[in-house]
Amino acid sequence: MATLHSYPFCPQSRFARLIVAELGLEPHVVEEKPWDRRIPYLEINPAGNLPLFHDDNGLAVPGPMGIAEYLDETRGEDLRDRRFLPGDLSHRVEVRRLLDWFLVKFHAEVSDYLATEKIYKRFMPIELGGGPPDMGAIRAAQTNVRYHLKYIGFLISQRNWLAGDQMTYADLAAAAHLSVVDYLGDVPWNEDETAKLWYARIKSRPSFRALLADRVPGMAPADHYDNLDF
Repeated sequence: MATLHSYPFCPQSRFARLIVAELGLEPHVVEEKPWDRRIPYLEINPAGNLPLFHDDNGLAVPGPMGIAEYLDETRGEDLRDRRFLPGDLSHRVEVRRLLDWFLVKFHAEVSDYLATEKIYKRFMPIELGGGPPDMGAIRAAQTNVRYHLKYIGFLISQRNWLAGDQMTYADLAAAAHLSVVDYLGDVPWNEDETAKLWYARIKSRPSFRALLADRVPGMAPADHYDNLDF
């Protein structure tokens, strides 16, 4: 059986979880705390980053982009015209551009700050950086999310899905990262109805159910978090 090493509120891990769910895969899930750097995990993935997909053929594939590419190469053809990395070259370029936007840019400017400051630090030992959140970092992320939301709304106003006519990895990546921010109540949905309706489509998919069931101990989600109709 394949294994997915992930953390429930790691945005990159959530992207991988959406991919395997959409593909109908049911890997064994091992929870890895991002700050732990367990020796057994580092022996598999020396970089220590999340997520990591350990396939049943023995291959260990680290990182969200690596996992997306690997699963497209090994399972993508079975999806035919529903492939999450489309066959057309120009469409593949656009999907990869948006993957970089959300897995790198959005992560660095929004979701990593909020996940770390509001969630991870609650459970991290002091010597590893745990403790009170950095309110400056939180305010920066809350400011940054606004223009990302506008960009999503702009794309959806021009297209059916973020990268074109069909749902792709771009939609899954964006929704995975937004889901963590949404749990914390930091997405200003009232500022862009188009982006809000797109997210409602995504979170209504069966693949999203496990994410909506996740809970941070001692921290309830925003009231609308698991409401499919907002």
